Amino acid sequence: MSLTVAALTFGIIFLAELPDKTALASLVLGTKYRASYVFAGIAAAFAMQVALALVAGSLLALLPQRWVEGVTGVLFLLGAAMLLWQHDDEDDGHAAKEPSSGSFWKVAGASFAVVAVAEFGDLTQIMTANLAAKYADPVSVGLGAWLALCAVGGIAIVGGQKLLRHVPMKVIVRIAASLMLLMAAFSIFRAVTG
Repeated sequence: MSLTVAALTFGIIFLAELPDKTALASLVLGTKYRASYVFAGIAAAFAMQVALALVAGSLLALLPQRWVEGVTGVLFLLGAAMLLWQHDDEDDGHAAKEPSSGSFWKVAGASFAVVAVAEFGDLTQIMTANLAAKYADPVSVGLGAWLALCAVGGIAIVGGQKLLRHVPMKVIVRIAASLMLLMAAFSIFRAVTG
């Protein structure tokens, strides 16, 4: 396991997940229900989504290294574009159905369902697959991605509104997109020169 790969993955996924609708859904669920119940549900959903991304990334890693670099470079470019355009076209398409009671299983289950559906095929899942293919270290990438997703979910549940008072969402989106563009340039450079 590489702490460098885990830390790099954490940073990229953390910044990309901050402006995501999942963070907003976590914020809303956290204001309505017990925070620990909501967190348990979203952490389980994130674990499932990261596992799916690692499988996809492992399959991508079977390609020759130049192809992996080229494909990940293009996908990082697309990810940066999606992040910038998605932020401009925000909608509330991932609203949760309220559980009828506040029991652990109902709240955690509803939180799991909302996040599992919202994250399926999401930008951060695609980025996690790219990173898994690029570094061929699924444990480091998986741990970094899962911790980043859980950190964003926890921040959203506990103090999302305070963060947005100090850091505009536009700044967060631009930083995440810039990091993805740098990763794209590096990957494409390695594909061409490799």
